[in-house]
Amino acid sequence: MARRDTVMRMSVEQPLWRALTGYRVLTMIYAIGLFASAHDEFTRPWLAVAYFAVLGAWTLATLPRVASAAACTKPFLAADLAVALTGILLTPVADAAERVHDGGPTLPSIWTAGSVLAFAVKGGWRWAALASTLVAVANLVERGNPARDTVHNVVLVWVASIAIGYVVEVARASERTLARALEIEAATRERERLARDIHDGVLQVLAMVQRRGAVIGGEAAELGRMAGEQEVALRTLVSGGLVPASPRASEDTARGAVVRTVEEDGPGDGGPGDGGPVDLRSLLAPHAGSRVSLAEPGAPVLLAPRAAREVAAAVGAALDNVRRHAGEQARVWILVEDEPDEVIVTVRDDGPGIPEGRLAQAEGEGRLGVALSIRGRLRDLGGSADVISVPGQGTEVELRVPKDRQRTNDPRGKAEQR
Repeated sequence: MARRDTVMRMSVEQPLWRALTGYRVLTMIYAIGLFASAHDEFTRPWLAVAYFAVLGAWTLATLPRVASAAACTKPFLAADLAVALTGILLTPVADAAERVHDGGPTLPSIWTAGSVLAFAVKGGWRWAALASTLVAVANLVERGNPARDTVHNVVLVWVASIAIGYVVEVARASERTLARALEIEAATRERERLARDIHDGVLQVLAMVQRRGAVIGGEAAELGRMAGEQEVALRTLVSGGLVPASPRASEDTARGAVVRTVEEDGPGDGGPGDGGPVDLRSLLAPHAGSRVSLAEPGAPVLLAPRAAREVAAAVGAALDNVRRHAGEQARVWILVEDEPDEVIVTVRDDGPGIPEGRLAQAEGEGRLGVALSIRGRLRDLGGSADVISVPGQGTEVELRVPKDRQRTNDPRGKAEQR
């Protein structure tokens, strides 16, 4: 099977960059409009016109720079803030002293806030505090005195930018936590799949060698004893090591948190060469025999290849449990129902049943036939497996697979890929 690297990128701050891009354009137009409506009151209107020409060209030319954190570099932030501060300090030179004294707008007006917000989104609240402090100093120099309106505007920009910067930092930490959780979940499912394969193959063979060796005796008995010891050790490893000690490392780059997982491509996994739906009846037919009755619909029961294989494997695991615990003479009935929204497969036997609490005890001992080979398979398909047993009245295993979710759960369905 081929290995497939899966990369997911999550970024809750990307919408902030898009909003900031629009904000800069709109506030540039607003600042130019303010000047146009009062240009006859300026003592040096030519100086304001020159500044707005630079501001407009700078804003439009740097739109790609505020499209993402990777493009918004430190030199750009410094130059962008310098444009805003220059406009503030040029205001008393270009505008009339009366307008400045009465609290008139600066040349860049609220465009300055966009420059400060870029600091907040890029570097968090500390960068925002630095940028807003420099803007506050420039405003005080422009006004000449700490008027009430000036102080109000300075505090508003300072608090808003720091708050946004803090929210961005919290969002980044949450992304890293989510990325780690998704990687652990993906690794856990992979370990459970391997545990099912081990249970269905290696553990079954070891158990058979142990039983046959005890019956044959002699050197075979010693071989059976060793097989039994290895079975116990392997069961302990499978049941106790579902989550790896070090999951695949997540990253927190300028474009957001990154989740990297490695999966195995096989037939029916949605990879290249995948065929169409599979008739579940064809996979269950080999289980029918003199003591196993199979009842199925007359029409094909179509499932995705992987879903059909996993259901058939779960049925096989249920039949193995019947043979092991109810004996070779137990009768089994398999019923397949094709409902509009789901496929239901029921495996019922006439054995002695399962004592209450036995399944939980078996799982604690590392015997994971029901926990992984049956319930684990159906859980990965988005379905369910219910075991109903009454001592002395047999056991019934009901497997349900929804038709609208016929593939293994994917962490990409739980996090938006950006």
